[in-house]
Amino acid sequence: MKEEEKGGSMAEALVVIGRQDGVALPVLFAPDAKTAERVIEFFTAQIRNPNTRKAYATAVGRFATWCADQGIGELGQIRPVHVAAYVEGLQQKIAAPSVKLQLAALRMLFNWLVVSQVIPANPAHAVRGPKHVVKKGKTPVLSAEEARVLLDSIATDSLIGLRDRALIGLMVYTFARVGAVIKMRGEDVYVQGRRTWVRLHEKGGKRHEMPCHHNLEHYFEAYIEGTGISKDAKGYLFRTVRGRSNQLSDKPMHQVDVYRMVCRRAEDAGVRTQICCHSFRATGITEYLRNGGKLEVAQQMANHESARTTGLYDRRNDQISLDEVERILI
Repeated sequence: MKEEEKGGSMAEALVVIGRQDGVALPVLFAPDAKTAERVIEFFTAQIRNPNTRKAYATAVGRFATWCADQGIGELGQIRPVHVAAYVEGLQQKIAAPSVKLQLAALRMLFNWLVVSQVIPANPAHAVRGPKHVVKKGKTPVLSAEEARVLLDSIATDSLIGLRDRALIGLMVYTFARVGAVIKMRGEDVYVQGRRTWVRLHEKGGKRHEMPCHHNLEHYFEAYIEGTGISKDAKGYLFRTVRGRSNQLSDKPMHQVDVYRMVCRRAEDAGVRTQICCHSFRATGITEYLRNGGKLEVAQQMANHESARTTGLYDRRNDQISLDEVERILI
């Protein structure tokens, strides 16, 4: 059985003591009502992001499964050497960033249990994770030509086509995360100073406002005029389709819906690069910098806390490397 399957389906190895907001408690972390309450508080009160909560819950479940396999049945039995052995085993199975996430989840939970006076010390505090230095992101990036072909290939004789073009254009021209895009409401597209602006609700509760590129402004005008969404200011901007009709529902698209749409549109356009939703963020940042943009401004546009994070999306050196390779005239 794969580690992912073993840790992901904890039903056979673990007994669910309590459940709140999708958080299932392994027996190891719920030996009594007080501990169970503190663990539930950690996942619900301390972690607000649902994706982080899900990832951390999975990490804790996997560790609990490992402890059960090692005959460790109580929190008081866990020592740094046990956490270190667990991390060592993970390094043989999953990538370093994933190992660091698993260790971070354990550190935070154990620290919370120390503060709550459930355990005397944090057994994961002294355990070092694997080194992982990243200077360039792994997100697939489109060239400007590929992005242009993709956008131009979308037929706009239907509401679906208008929606898809506006959605992809938004991610390209504003560097928006797909999570922020699908949260947008009709009121988040507005006019200010004779120019269309968009309001993005990014992760961490950050509100980010950006003026629209003239192409994106055109895409939004066509989409909003065709759908009449402007009349529903509180309604979701990008909506699902009712069955096989060409009519949009009042329900928002989910991230998986956008991913499937992007893959389908890329295939129809003949784009062979294996892209994802995040590719458009990286593509927009790379092309902005390639055309003389400043890294610090790109950082503001992408709403990054650090310019180093923005630099991970800079793929201009990919083209330089390709040009150098072509010098091998054989």
